[in-house]
Amino acid sequence: MRAWVVREPGRLDPVELPVPRPAADELLVRVRTCGVCRTDLHIRDGDLPPHRSPVVPGHEVVGEVVEAGPRAAGHPVGARVGVAWLRHTCGRCHYCARGRENLCPHSRYTGWDADGGYAEYVTVPAAYAYELPDGYGDEELAPLLCAGIIGYRALLLADLPAGGRLGVYGFGGSAHLTAQVAIGRGARVHVLTRSAAAQDLALRLGAASAGDAHAGPPEPLDAAILFAPAGDLVPVALAALDGGGTLSIAGIHLTELPALNYRRHLFRERTVRSVTANTRRDGREFLAAAAEHRVTATVVPYPFDRADAALDDLAAGRVTGAAVLTLP
Repeated sequence: MRAWVVREPGRLDPVELPVPRPAADELLVRVRTCGVCRTDLHIRDGDLPPHRSPVVPGHEVVGEVVEAGPRAAGHPVGARVGVAWLRHTCGRCHYCARGRENLCPHSRYTGWDADGGYAEYVTVPAAYAYELPDGYGDEELAPLLCAGIIGYRALLLADLPAGGRLGVYGFGGSAHLTAQVAIGRGARVHVLTRSAAAQDLALRLGAASAGDAHAGPPEPLDAAILFAPAGDLVPVALAALDGGGTLSIAGIHLTELPALNYRRHLFRERTVRSVTANTRRDGREFLAAAAEHRVTATVVPYPFDRADAALDDLAAGRVTGAAVLTLP
């Protein structure tokens, strides 16, 4: 099969690999589309330490089950399924026992610990594959499987009150989906990004305002989510929070944080929270919400043989919305 692999920082190489065989509890999935996530970029560029080398990146997979292991239940051959970031948790540690499997110390991830979706076929434990909502095309669904799910968890952890004022810092694949969920729930959403194209998209999707992060929102925020992997925006977002507000940091990687001033950035019970992966419950809840209230994924499709160009464009800020690799 055709695939792309990361062998060393800064390179994504096309290769031919054997079609993988599913383990007893796994599904073999023929990839139809795979979203291009900023985490893939962090893996390619070495921002995240390698867990496996070489590794096939990609963890926003929409595909068709073509084979199932003898203990793989719930997804018949021919079913359309989603393959996402979280691939394995132990089920025994105190995090798993408390419903916080995203913090499991034995967790493993698609496209980091195991080969992912920048390939014609991928395997996934059946218990970690998602049933997908009807009414969406394959390309529309791919970004929902990480950008959507992680954004949903970030929104939950932001503790946004009903009808509250939410600041969204950065407006890429995850942010533009999360903003729609928040707007659908009655929030006033202010998008803070330097990209004129992203500002225009935000306003078209229903944001109350869109402008540069350093200029600040037009009103104090009840909550904020930082999607851009820029540590220097943390104090900017904190300063924009009203008393009691929460800043949720959605990324797996963040550049170094500058010094914080206690009274300006943290006093009056402001909170900073990081977001670590997601639980399967998060994924099921978000996809159920997407089935009930349609989420518009702004997609930029790339042919499979241009996966390297898709990552380069993402790194350079040339993608408005979410990039998606398409396979014939």
